[in-house]
Amino acid sequence: MVTFKQFFSFKNNRFFWFNLIAMVAVVIAAAWGTLQWLDNYTLHGKAVVVPDVKGKHIRIAENDLNKQSLKAVVIDSNYVKGADPDIILEQNPTGGAKVKSGRTIYLTINTGRPPQVAIPDIMDNSSFRQAEAKLRALGFKLTDPEYINGEKDWVYSIKFRGRNLKAGEKIPHESVLTLTVGNGNETKQENLEQTDETDEGQPVVDESWF
Repeated sequence: MVTFKQFFSFKNNRFFWFNLIAMVAVVIAAAWGTLQWLDNYTLHGKAVVVPDVKGKHIRIAENDLNKQSLKAVVIDSNYVKGADPDIILEQNPTGGAKVKSGRTIYLTINTGRPPQVAIPDIMDNSSFRQAEAKLRALGFKLTDPEYINGEKDWVYSIKFRGRNLKAGEKIPHESVLTLTVGNGNETKQENLEQTDETDEGQPVVDESWF
């Protein structure tokens, strides 16, 4: 019969050592099983390299990404002057990154169409300098102004491709505009008209009678 003293003797107690070894084996087996599950869940060792598709057409980019078992999704678009439409401008993750198979690659493409900008309310409401500053700040380009009879340096209209624009009308960014500006002859013209009216209201005197 095993005594109390013999039960707690580490050297002679086989039952103690058997249980200790069994516990260690269970811990090792549990850890190994957990690591195996994590490897399968995270697709460890199955990462793919993201191809660099910047500068490529969207169709070519999608084909390159599909070859690597990756998905392409366009999330944004910008306008870059001189770049072809539907060209990839940005990608996330970037080319060369290692990701899991089936990962989505987010793309930004070039629209090919310049943004539309609204014309400010400056017709018959602004001086030439003010109008010029506002339009250039919005990205428009200006030709030499067209002068007409009117208040000097006063903007009467804005022309785009030969037609007059309205306030709030949207046209392409960086469009070339022409301002119709007064040349200062309005006052002289009004004075001439007023003089004619005054002369018509007074009798004509024949100075030769005197």
